[in-house]
Parts: sequence; C-alpha cells; structure tokens
Amino acid sequence: MKTLNYQTLKESNYDGFILEDAPVRVLQFGEGNFLRGFVDYFIDVMNEKANFNSKVTLVQPISQGAFRLKDIINEQQGLYTLYLQGFQDGKEVREKRVISTVKNCLNAYEDWDTVLELAKNKDLRFITCNTTEAGIVYDPSCQLNDTPAHSYPAKLTQFLYARWKQNLPGFIILACELIDNNGKELEKFVLQHAKDWNLEEEFIKWIQNENIFCSTLVDRIVTGYPRQEADHLNAENGYIDQTLDTGEIFGVWVIEGPQSIAKEFPFKEAGLPIILTDNHKPYKERKVRILNGAHTSMVLGAFLAGQTIVRDCMYDPTISAYLNKAIYEEIIPTLSLSKEDCEEFAHAVSERFKNPFIDHELLSISLNSTAKWKARVMPSLLGYVEKFGKLPKALSTSLASYIAFYRGKELAEDGLKAINPVTKKEYTIKDDASVLEFYANNADRSNEELVSLVLSNEEFWGQDLSQVPGLEEEVLADLNLIDEKGAMEAMKACVE
Repeated sequence: MKTLNYQTLKESNYDGFILEDAPVRVLQFGEGNFLRGFVDYFIDVMNEKANFNSKVTLVQPISQGAFRLKDIINEQQGLYTLYLQGFQDGKEVREKRVISTVKNCLNAYEDWDTVLELAKNKDLRFITCNTTEAGIVYDPSCQLNDTPAHSYPAKLTQFLYARWKQNLPGFIILACELIDNNGKELEKFVLQHAKDWNLEEEFIKWIQNENIFCSTLVDRIVTGYPRQEADHLNAENGYIDQTLDTGEIFGVWVIEGPQSIAKEFPFKEAGLPIILTDNHKPYKERKVRILNGAHTSMVLGAFLAGQTIVRDCMYDPTISAYLNKAIYEEIIPTLSLSKEDCEEFAHAVSERFKNPFIDHELLSISLNSTAKWKARVMPSLLGYVEKFGKLPKALSTSLASYIAFYRGKELAEDGLKAINPVTKKEYTIKDDASVLEFYANNADRSNEELVSLVLSNEEFWGQDLSQVPGLEEEVLADLNLIDEKGAMEAMKACVE
C-alpha cells in the first residue's frame, strides 16, 4: 500500500471534507497526538463548516529523537486519519475523519531560521501550543541570540520579536498546557525575557497591547496511535498512515478572552463545543471537581470491591449509585456554575466513563491519590460542610476508601505493596516517597489511630482535617465497615 498523501487519498475514494490549499494562519508549537486530535480537529471542522480557510504549520519545540515524526508528517503532506469514538446520547459512536488542516511540520532545532521567517507571514494570526506541563517555565539561561532558546516561552519571545520588527500585527495566543492560568503564565514569562534581554520598551508595549494571551481549558482524552489496530485500519483505508490518531468523542475547549475573538475564530458557525468566556476558572472547577473528583472518589473503593476498569464500574448498580450520589448530591451543590450546566456536564462524564473503546484501569488512576484527593475531592467536601452544616456521606466514605487502599506494609522500590481483600492479589500503591513511608511506618496502627494520624496530617492536606466536625468519627466508622463487610457494603450504605 502507498503512504497517505493527497494523491493516494483521492485514489482511495475518500469522500469526506479535504482542504488542499489555504494560507497558513495558525502556528502551532507542539505536534503530538493531543493537539492533532483536539485543536487541529476543531480547525479542520471550522474550515469545512465556517470557511475558516486556514492551514497550520506545526513546530516541534524539542529536538527530534530516533523517531522522526516531522519527516513522517511532511511525507504525508500533513494529512492524518483521526478516529473519535465513545458513548454519546446512549449510543456507541465511532467517527472517522481525515484531517487536512496541517500544511507542514518544522523542528525548532533544525529549522529555526524557517520558523522565524514565518513571522513575516501577514496571514498568520493565531498561535496555539501544548508543550506539556513542564513547557511553560522561566529559564534565565535563555538568550535572544540562541538558535533557538531552550524554553518555549523564550522561543515565543524570539518569534514575537521577529514579528514586531516586521511592523506587523500581533497574535491571538491559545495556550493548552495543563497548568493553572496557562495563557497568563506564558505572557508573564515572555515579558520577563523581553525585560531581561533589554529589548525595546516599544516591543514590550506591543506584546501587551497587540497580543491576546488566552488561558484555556482543554477537555478530551486523546488515546493516540492505535498500535494494535493500525494494520487493520490501514488495510481498511487502503493507505498507510503512520500518524493515525484516536480520541474520545467528547470534547470541550474553554477559552478565556474577549468576545471579539469569535469574529476571527468562527467556532459558533461551525457548531463546535468551544466556550468563549471572560473567566475560565468556574469551568476548570467544574471539570476538576466533577470529572476528576468523581474518578478519585470512586476508584479506590471500587478497586477494593474487586473492579479493575472504569467502564465496568458504571454498570455495577451499587458503584454507579454511589457515584451519582457523590456527583449530583454532594459535588454539584458546591460549584459556582449553574446546576443545569453542571448536570449536563455530569451526564457527559457518565457517558465518558462508559466509553467502550477505552479500558481505563483503576490502578492507573490511583497514582498519587493523596494529592489528587486534596485537589479534586477535599474542596467539595469542605464546601458541602460549609454550605449545609453536615458531612457529605459519599465523599466522607471516599476518604475512608483512600485510607483502606493505602494500608500496606512492604515498601519496595516501585511502591508500597498491599493485598486486595476481594481478589486476594497483591497490588502496588504509587505516590510520593514521604506518603508511602508514612503508611508503611503506621501499618500496625489501629484504625482509630490511623484515621486520626491521616486526617491531622497537614503535609497531606494543607490543613488539619480532624478539626472538621464529625469527620474523624465518620471516616473511622466507614473504615471499620470496609474491614468488616467490604468496600462494596460501605458504598451501598451511602445510598440506602
């Protein structure tokens, strides 16, 4: 079979939307599966349904390794096949789309002069990026004359400086990294580099006045290259696509910025799930507390009850009832967005958890559950207590399940070893070394002693949770119930 390109696509009789030529209006730092399955997908749909008429040039922000993805993307003329799949409106869905929005891919370390030449492109208007959580950092060692500078914010400063020297307009910059206030953090570091490099005051004002740094919230699981299915899919398509991408059907992009962006970024006309707002934080709170909080609230107890993957939990009547109580009765009432918005999102979360194409293992979600419980569940528990003057039953039980899950004795190089009471199989608890040492050192404590030590551990929670009225007694009772009758009975007690 031939490699995917425009010619072989035509020969394969593909009848979907294809945009073969358009001006490059988007520069994207990052070429990975996520951006191609999320941002570039949205741009492709806008090209089809709203005449956005834009191509994207990808820039690999790090040097290439043995696997030269840049070369493969360029060999395929930027084309790749995206499969979005999941559970939607009560039905199993699988959509296939050849994405034609990517023009080419450059590497910052091999093609930096070519990257800087793009600053002269008058059509260029948007910059998108996902350089991982470690990408938006300040590196004082970076210099203006580096080719290129090491950090992404320094590279972007170099590019913006080249743009300013052309006396051209600035950009709408859409940061997608998974850090708080990603756009504002990026802007802060760009301005810091400009000042450290003693660049012109007019340039600094241009950064602030002519560019819009948008903090954004991205929400889609992109599972990437389908290694086990690739040969079958290529045979079915009639071409070889080395950049196949897969993701869940659900997707939401929340962009914090002025409403004027909608005039240039036609997501409404394309019918896309993009929310333009002056404050993205309530949407992030909704995602973290409902989606992530539901995961963390459920998975440890469900694992101790004998389950292994998220999807199966959704079809267990006790676990699903427990999860619904946690979400609809205890988490949603503490959130700042409307009940209607939150319940609509929660319904989508339930369908996402049922995704038949993703085997999301409970043990993989359990990684670093101490920090996860603090960030994802604790705010809902404390918010519920503050609002209603009583404890939320399901969320309190989740804390007892956390303690039960973390009780192990043998500390090994790869984590703390424990035994699942239902399956009788050994599992490995993975967390910060100090957390694992705490549980290993207190393995022989009574439940009463252990609950008191855990709740009062301010290094875990940033505060003394034993001071929350009734919480220590409630968690102890739940932990005793887990030991006597099992985690499933503890969850059942929440919903009876």
